[in-house]
Amino acid sequence: MAGPTTEPAAPRQRLDKWLWHARVARTRATAAELAASGYVRINGRRAQQAAKPVSMGDIVTIALPHRVRVLEVLGLSQRRGSFSDASKLYREIDSDGATLDRQSDPASD
Repeated sequence: MAGPTTEPAAPRQRLDKWLWHARVARTRATAAELAASGYVRINGRRAQQAAKPVSMGDIVTIALPHRVRVLEVLGLSQRRGSFSDASKLYREIDSDGATLDRQSDPASD
């Protein structure tokens, strides 16, 4: 008789590492401080620990000093890469739920 089947766990990563790898925070210590201070939510729930796991498909909301960023986690990374590599880890969502086009950002001109 076979035991219960278990699905393999979805890949996960610590929140502070993901914020750092996605270049949301300049340092991992800053990313950990953001999470511990309660400025980050994962799927609407406040993440009060830097070790809170995130996985693909999660919605991460970050309250920064001058704006709020809403990001959908598209990937995880084992190391911090270039900005173009980091931008592949998430999709930015505006407050209406629409995807923002990073190419048409007037601030980048």
